[in-house]
Amino acid sequence: MIIPTIIMGVLAIVLLFIGYYKGQGQHISGMRSALNMTIEIIPLLAFAFIVAGMVQVLLPRELLAKWIGVESGMRGILIGAVAGGLSPGGPYVSLPIAAGLLRAGAGVGTMVAYLTAWSLWAVSRLPMEVGILGWKFTLIRIASTFFFPPIAGLIAQSFFTGAK
Repeated sequence: MIIPTIIMGVLAIVLLFIGYYKGQGQHISGMRSALNMTIEIIPLLAFAFIVAGMVQVLLPRELLAKWIGVESGMRGILIGAVAGGLSPGGPYVSLPIAAGLLRAGAGVGTMVAYLTAWSLWAVSRLPMEVGILGWKFTLIRIASTFFFPPIAGLIAQSFFTGAK
């Protein structure tokens, strides 16, 4: 995590200097915007990390191995895909949960299916999608992406079993 942190830090400093040297107070506006986003996201992020941490300590490894571990096979991948599609929130929620489950013993294929379904199916996003794009387009998109999460999980499981 140190390398991505350093890269983001350098990028932030460079962008602050660019905003400062443009001379129109853009660095101040950017910092205000960053503060507002931070205030909005911190509670969600904190709760997501609590959930991820509690998943690691509350769910017995044997239970995880049986239902979503490497040994769970296709059943685990399908559970991961359904859970991903039903997971609310953005990456601040789903990524810590996936990381916590991986650390607790979930299979790589299951978590790939989870994250793929979260990004492709996102049931919580459907009302907005239908409202903006209509039922026809939404159904075409869902039908077009329906098999991708389990396929991605199977690929990950077959090529990267044991990797975390």
